[in-house]
Amino acid sequence: MSVSERYRQAWESYWRNTSDAPGDAIWDADPSLSAAMHLDLLAPHADPSLPIVDLGCGNGTQTRYLAARFARALGVDLSRAAVERARRADPAGTAEFRQLSLTDAAGVADLARRLGDANVYLRAVIHQSDAPDRCPVARAVARLLGRRGRGFVAELTAESRAVLAELAAGPGGPPPKLRRVLDHGLRPADAADKEVPEVLAEAGLEILAEGPTALAQTEQWPDGSRVELPARWFVVARA
Repeated sequence: MSVSERYRQAWESYWRNTSDAPGDAIWDADPSLSAAMHLDLLAPHADPSLPIVDLGCGNGTQTRYLAARFARALGVDLSRAAVERARRADPAGTAEFRQLSLTDAAGVADLARRLGDANVYLRAVIHQSDAPDRCPVARAVARLLGRRGRGFVAELTAESRAVLAELAAGPGGPPPKLRRVLDHGLRPADAADKEVPEVLAEAGLEILAEGPTALAQTEQWPDGSRVELPARWFVVARA
């Protein structure tokens, strides 16, 4: 099974039209507002001597943070343009980056063989994947974890759709960063809340811990406050 060409081209187009400037993507929040807080939740369960794989790494902002806290960090993204940006942003080679579709079961299996058991960081990927791809994405997490790895999964909830609708309904329409997401045909918060734990279970993953959270964005409300999207987090292991 492979990801749809529409979906692949949407992401290629998005990243080609996003600059290298930090925060130009709406979700490209500073790691202090993202991966750092998530690692506090993952750390009690994860072995830091194992590698960590950042699935859907985009331009690699979070991957580079993870690289300082695990033995090895690898960022994976569907988009070649995203991977190229991630490499440009990391001239010291702090992390590694490669293009891979999470629906490519053979490619994921090959990566798992090369890495051995690994931890996984998956931030806001399932919710905006095409519906047929959500289970394969979860199975990719399970394959990479192996027996000893632990995964952190954070996904937008349905409540975030109302927040985005409110943001888009301002006097000038959607602000620029959100407009670019919509113009490229990307669909934030497209999965139902109950679907995320269902696809995790279907992939053979056990939820070790979970709770509500909010994913910080780089866009602001008219009063200057940061946009935060309601989400839920899960720490998972192979069942």
